[in-house]
Amino acid sequence: MFTRSNKAHSLQYVRELTLFAMLGALMFSAKIITEALPNIHLLGMLIMAYTVALRKKALVPIYVYVMLNGIYAGFAMWWLPYLYIWTLLWGMTMLLPRNIPQKAAYFVYPVVCALHGFLFGVLYAPGQALMYGFNFEQTLAWIASGIPFDIIHGISNFVMGFLVFPLAKTLTRLMRQGA
Repeated sequence: MFTRSNKAHSLQYVRELTLFAMLGALMFSAKIITEALPNIHLLGMLIMAYTVALRKKALVPIYVYVMLNGIYAGFAMWWLPYLYIWTLLWGMTMLLPRNIPQKAAYFVYPVVCALHGFLFGVLYAPGQALMYGFNFEQTLAWIASGIPFDIIHGISNFVMGFLVFPLAKTLTRLMRQGA
């Protein structure tokens, strides 16, 4: 039987599903728009903002983005590390205190976002080593060759990280209004 309670729950489910699809599409669009810039994008900031606001549910838009990326660019070997690399940033964000003071958030969020950018090559390396059969020395050489790009990535993530708190705050407020 379809009760008011069930109807309200169903509407909330559809609303969240639609929102999560839009948030994932926003991540994908932001990536495409900034693709000409080497390792400069909004992905880290968006993942952190979604995680701060949505907690566990942030995995849905993250994996919508991952799937859209695979559909668009092909589910090739490069895509496989995307299955875990963005989840690591989600996990780092989940480990932060839930009610972090605003002043601390404006410092901590950019630092965590930057850390993920600086470590991106190292985090990607296990997938790369497995896919291409690299030994330890080859893996280290691959990481070393990407250091200039990781530096750019970390610096740009740091700058974008200052948007995490205001975006998360806005998203949280919007989620409460729709509840």
